[in-house]
Amino acid sequence: MGLFDRIKRAFTGEDKVVKEEIEQESSAVVFDSYDKGLEKTRTNFTDLLSNLFTGFREVDEDFYEDLEETLIGADVGFNMTLALTDAIRDEIESQNVHKPEDVKRVMLEKMVQLYEREGGDNLVALKENPDGPTVILFVGVNGVGKTTSVGKIGYQLKAAGHKVLMAAADTFRAGAVEQLNVWGQRLDIPVVTGQDQGDPASVVFDAVKRANEEQFDYLLVDTAGRLQTKINLMDELAKIKRIIERENPNGVQEVLLVLDATTGQNALIQAKQFNEATDISGLVLTKLDGTAKGGVVLSIRYDLDIPVKYIGLGEQATDLQVFDSEQYMYNLVKGAIEKN
Repeated sequence: MGLFDRIKRAFTGEDKVVKEEIEQESSAVVFDSYDKGLEKTRTNFTDLLSNLFTGFREVDEDFYEDLEETLIGADVGFNMTLALTDAIRDEIESQNVHKPEDVKRVMLEKMVQLYEREGGDNLVALKENPDGPTVILFVGVNGVGKTTSVGKIGYQLKAAGHKVLMAAADTFRAGAVEQLNVWGQRLDIPVVTGQDQGDPASVVFDAVKRANEEQFDYLLVDTAGRLQTKINLMDELAKIKRIIERENPNGVQEVLLVLDATTGQNALIQAKQFNEATDISGLVLTKLDGTAKGGVVLSIRYDLDIPVKYIGLGEQATDLQVFDSEQYMYNLVKGAIEKN
């Protein structure tokens, strides 16, 4: 049963049952992580909806204008807001609903339905190389948590029994190599490094060679993300990819863009810009627990055909969770359902 059907049932008074079902389908740790990690976003979304329906009189043009302001305030994004408002308008007219609780039900149901139609969790799993090490490139601007994400994902892969190697190819950022070395020492994962301000491609060459010779399962590459010089970024990533494709069977498996969720719609802008510079296969959305702007996941899903693969729900290495769209959507809207 999809989340759309669960939300419909929740509005009929079965919210406790729906919560138990979703909790049983994942570990208690995962459920609690999403519950706590999305608290600020959920509270913001619930408060915005409460304000929308305070003093509700009728469904008219003023209501739809307020609805658009509410969705944009929740960082759902402009394009998703327009599509969602049109879908809600059509459904309200089709069902001929007037009561505020029915209007809210239609709104949340259409939000979930529109989100589910834009993609599924089948794209979340990391692609694996069947013949040689799986190579994952991490890109992103400074300060988004890129190097930390490399370390956390490396930790999880090692904990799952995989042999992991990391490459410090962000040679231009002060402290990036040192930071990845700290992660490597802490996790007992080897790190390939080069000269400060040196050629990132040479680091990658050495890393791929070692990954092949020593039969590593995964090679995680921390790359430089100088988005302000897009041509240089494209050239650099293209050079890195050529080296990997020459030295590694099946080339690069994933290019993951790391984004800071606290920047809201700026994260979406960065995603669009990076996607123009190189082919992004997935997104890592960090610091989601520290922001009320978690609605940006909706706009990213709607505007870009790129799956969110990991979300950061806390400081611990285990708090970088594989993205679960049902957990995300349920924890986003459950506050509004409970207040219905």
